[in-house]
Amino acid sequence: MSENPGGTEGSEPDADVVELATRIFDLARQGSAEALAAYVDAGVPVNLTNDRGDSLVMLAAYHGHAPAIEALLARGADPDRANDRGQTPLAGAVFKGEDAVVRALVAGGADPEAGTPSAVDTARMFGKEELLALFGAA
Repeated sequence: MSENPGGTEGSEPDADVVELATRIFDLARQGSAEALAAYVDAGVPVNLTNDRGDSLVMLAAYHGHAPAIEALLARGADPDRANDRGQTPLAGAVFKGEDAVVRALVAGGADPEAGTPSAVDTARMFGKEELLALFGAA
């Protein structure tokens, strides 16, 4: 399975691979930390992305699942992997008001200055002074 499921350039994606990837992306959205960990431990790329560049961490972050993020980060996921729009999981968590996710990402090494807009920019936009302090940007 590749980082971005879909087959080689110019070929049709393998239906079984697409089905498996879809199931794994759904697990991230649902926050199924144990199942995600099992798939990654079995060989699924921890930085797997969908057709919009959203990683498993991004999907878990946007849907508010800190334990899933912690499981993925413990297995080497990139906390700063931006999607195709330049958005990072940390900025998404700030936008969604998911403070537990923000803290899990920061603990996992996420850069609050990464992405467009960055988590710092997003916190400023929404007047989240406590997050700016957490980011060292108060």
